[in-house]
Amino acid sequence: MENDNYVLRIKEISKSFPGVRALDRVSIDIRSGSVLALMGENGAGKSTLMKCIFGIYDPDSGEITLEGRPVHFENSRQALDAGISMIHQELHPIPLRSAMENLWLGRFPLRPAGPFKFVDHKKMYRDSAALFRDLNMEIDPAVWVRELSASKIQSLEIAKAVSNRARVIIMDEPTSSLTEHEVSRLFEIIRRLRSQGVAIIYISHKIEEILAISDEVSIMRDGKHVGTYPAKDLTTDQIIRLMVGRELSRRFPPKDNVPGEMIMGVKKLSSANPRSFKDVSFTLGRGEILGIGGLVGAQRTELVESIFGLRPLESGRILINGQRAIIKNPGQAKSKKLALVTEERRATGIIPMRSVKDNMILANLKRYVGALGLINDRRSEQDAAEKIKTLNIKTPGSKTLIRDLSGGNQQKVLFARWLLTEPDILILDEPTRGIDVGAKYEIYTVIIELAKQGKSIIMISSEMPELLGISDRIMVMCEGRVTGFLEGKTATQEDIMRLAANSHNRPVSKYNPEQPRAQGENHEQRI
Repeated sequence: MENDNYVLRIKEISKSFPGVRALDRVSIDIRSGSVLALMGENGAGKSTLMKCIFGIYDPDSGEITLEGRPVHFENSRQALDAGISMIHQELHPIPLRSAMENLWLGRFPLRPAGPFKFVDHKKMYRDSAALFRDLNMEIDPAVWVRELSASKIQSLEIAKAVSNRARVIIMDEPTSSLTEHEVSRLFEIIRRLRSQGVAIIYISHKIEEILAISDEVSIMRDGKHVGTYPAKDLTTDQIIRLMVGRELSRRFPPKDNVPGEMIMGVKKLSSANPRSFKDVSFTLGRGEILGIGGLVGAQRTELVESIFGLRPLESGRILINGQRAIIKNPGQAKSKKLALVTEERRATGIIPMRSVKDNMILANLKRYVGALGLINDRRSEQDAAEKIKTLNIKTPGSKTLIRDLSGGNQQKVLFARWLLTEPDILILDEPTRGIDVGAKYEIYTVIIELAKQGKSIIMISSEMPELLGISDRIMVMCEGRVTGFLEGKTATQEDIMRLAANSHNRPVSKYNPEQPRAQGENHEQRI
């Protein structure tokens, strides 16, 4: 293609924050009617660069040209008006408004009524329904957003970007909450937009997706642009090497934890919500990593949140160290040495406006409160510094706002928060969601090291290679029921998919959920 086909040109963009140089003279060009993938480790500067383009951040230096004209956006509204849309990684819809109101927010269709104008709800409904139909999205325009699943909300954000008739659409981790079917549908939309001359900037850590959908791949590392390459000329190993700046010969650390005696037993657990999980039974060994697999709608999150006391139970028993455990709230769960790292980092994890240290000590404040009811800053600072070191959290210091950290490092802070409560059982819900391959490896190392220390891990993951790579056993769910158990060493992706798609909910595993085979020992204790 000729150079005059570039719709967006980024030249020598730099941006610094206190203690951090996020972008260092980055130059990237994006062609009209193409998909440019932007890749790099967490903290490489990808999201910062996109926010500079979209008017959220003001670059310290450099120039951005759109269709040959220099542009400088003071806010995202100006970027939208100029023809640039952005789908953010962390979604922030208005839950108590309808899907169509979220879709047309800030640009409602109006109808005159004398000297006044009112929102034309009928036209908004028709236009929304037509757009969803055109994009093959099954969303009721009138439904409240709080009733939509995470994948439907992600689809709604994609529809909003398309509705702006943008010349450039930035997609930051657009498939993080989508099923495989929805990912295929998204790729169809992207190909259609590309054929219409729209430029797509596609940020993702999923290398297989990148190679499937992109025309070119730009790699960033430590705030700098490493290079832009034709996607057809790249392999997975080459992309990883360019991202991390070193050879990464293994995607998963060596597993040398040894599961022991049963520490936890769950017997015929059923949710108080009749549409959720039912009759779930499993055991967990000391030092064991139990993976939980399944498709969207399998009720995995609902299960672990109920175990942690966040959701009510209808029936069933939970035993910890052989004793019946009554858990009706997170406080009781913590007293039983349970910890939960939730799936949605932004919504239910971090407090963006507080420091790294404040976020770390949040679940264990009693440890730091002195005689006068004041927090012991010296002790909390010592613990925060120790966790920053042991978990290799990349931050200028413990007083840095957590919002200024990369996603991977925010996730490590959440690990630190719960490790400070000294749990015996750590429940992880999608612990590497939205995290790059290098940061994933570090988190896998932390998980395996905790298991070696005798901590028991329950890990939900939608990434089958992850389940296979670090789980000792894998429990698979479908539509709220357990459909089977697999040994981590011998299981395959096909085995997991077969169980995950077993909509008849007939157990087909050869393993007894009440007597899982831990390494070197069977759990004989009845639950």
